[in-house]
Amino acid sequence: MLAGRAADGDLRAFEVLVRRHGPLMRAYAARVLGSNSEVDDVVQETFITAWKKLPTLDDLSVVKSWLMRIVNRKAIDRIRARHDDRPLLDWDDETPPEQGPEKQAEAQSQREQLKGALDRLPEAQKQCWVMKEVGGFSYEEISEELGVPPSTVRGLLARARKTLIREMEEWR
Repeated sequence: MLAGRAADGDLRAFEVLVRRHGPLMRAYAARVLGSNSEVDDVVQETFITAWKKLPTLDDLSVVKSWLMRIVNRKAIDRIRARHDDRPLLDWDDETPPEQGPEKQAEAQSQREQLKGALDRLPEAQKQCWVMKEVGGFSYEEISEELGVPPSTVRGLLARARKTLIREMEEWR
């Protein structure tokens, strides 16, 4: 098993883990951080932590979710260090060039409305939604990460989704 070899100190096996999981971790960190300026630092810090702590991981089959939890914590720590002076999400994805200016303006407006709707959610609902919908975390992983029961995670996600559906109704 690749994670087992990496846990035993095999640098090549760890490099494969970095190549395999790095892009998802980078995309997730970019969404959580709201910009690309700190993404590389957060992902690098995550892999440094993972290299040091991989031998302590009991179940090596969950290495992907374990890495995602680490990158989530590192990104949240980065946001906390900002003292909330920048928004959590900054939608900077470019619209494909084949779309005309009117489509680009419409897409930008939709992203801004979604960003605003996410910013108005209570923090716990926003964290659950981002972890589930952007990070692909399971209910159990979110529960473990936030220290709340899975039933609370389900409730927070249901309320967040209901609010977002209501706020984004005109775009359906």
